[in-house]
Amino acid sequence: MAWIDMVDGKKAEGKLAKLYNKLTRSGKNEVAHVLKVQSLNPDLLKDHLNIYKTIMFSRSNLSRMQREMIATVVSNINECHY
Repeated sequence: MAWIDMVDGKKAEGKLAKLYNKLTRSGKNEVAHVLKVQSLNPDLLKDHLNIYKTIMFSRSNLSRMQREMIATVVSNINECHY
């Protein structure tokens, strides 16, 4: 398993702290590791969140349920546990 430096929520400052705060206000207790691995580059994390919203919530020929199913299958194939 690769080790990636990540900034913990308690140590986040500036842009990163604002992003973490936004994520935890949305009902999550903890920021997912898939997002924390981008914590050294807050602009990248912000862009990641924006593309996720576009993919999952914008108009599409695929329903939201179909998109979630695709994400679940891909995560399973990649042995992701989130």
